[in-house]
Amino acid sequence: KKKEIQTNPVQLNLCSALTGTLILSAVFLLGFPGNLFVIWSILARARKQSVTTLLILNLAIADGSLMALTPFFIAYLAMMDWKMGTVMCKVLFYLCLANMYASIQLIMLMSIYRLVSVVWPQRISVITGKRTIMRVLGVMWLLVMVASIPALIYRDARLNKERNRTVCDSFHDKDPDYMLEIVLGFVVPYGVILVSYICILRRIRQTRFRRRIRSEKLILAIVVTFCLFWLPYHIINMVQVASALLPECSPKRLLLEKIWKKFRAVTSTIAFISSCANPVLYFFAGKSYIRREGLAFMARLFEGTGLDSTRKSQMNSQNSRDKDKDAEVVLQDKDSSTNSNSIIKSAKTGK
Repeated sequence: KKKEIQTNPVQLNLCSALTGTLILSAVFLLGFPGNLFVIWSILARARKQSVTTLLILNLAIADGSLMALTPFFIAYLAMMDWKMGTVMCKVLFYLCLANMYASIQLIMLMSIYRLVSVVWPQRISVITGKRTIMRVLGVMWLLVMVASIPALIYRDARLNKERNRTVCDSFHDKDPDYMLEIVLGFVVPYGVILVSYICILRRIRQTRFRRRIRSEKLILAIVVTFCLFWLPYHIINMVQVASALLPECSPKRLLLEKIWKKFRAVTSTIAFISSCANPVLYFFAGKSYIRREGLAFMARLFEGTGLDSTRKSQMNSQNSRDKDKDAEVVLQDKDSSTNSNSIIKSAKTGK
């Protein structure tokens, strides 16, 4: 028997639902084939798979999987009624949450890899082994699948008697799963990303190698794009958690509930855009390869980012060694000069 509820975030604003339907339709048409093309480029056309390439491949798999789910959410928004049952409600939102976690964790791993390659280039060989990378990716996917379990527990399809519509939403007294999304999906990974890039920029300033290479720009663009599209979603999560912590029927709680229920559908739709944005970024980053490489242009782009990373690590390491050698030469010159002066003074004294 379906339980009755009083509110439905998607149905509270018809305009936002229609806007979400149009945006999701455009996102699907662009993002699904775009991410499939990225996957095909890496698996079929890339001659060598670097660490960056493997991370981008897994990111495309996560984004492509999320894009494959969008027709279900388009139908939900268009009909403003959930007609796919409780099991599909739980499974679809579980997969959606898992791929969201996977995307941000992969972007965090990209930033950590950049950090190690720039700041500690002599240790880069420790983490670039294919077996090591595959283990890290396996653990990452396992963790995001476990972290997404609350969607299986709390999501449910229930009847809104007031509007005579069925909705698929989270139903529980408080909102710990939204707090988990905020911490695991935004605060922790973006904290790591921010610290990583601060250290990277400081290191680049300290070395002679100051040229901003393609891979640095591309990964930074991925990070910024993901943040821009997911930030509104997590802000709404924070508003929902804050409203749950306030006393019932208080004016502030009612205001916050009105805000998150009104904007939940729109911010969720905007978050989906990030999954179709990456192929667009890759296209513009690799357009210089199109005339020469044809359909393999994206594979050459990813190979180039891997080579740039290796070259940068080697140059940073070489610069450090050169500085040490220069310092040794200066010290030796000073010692030689001091010894020569001592000999001359001794000769003069002897005379």
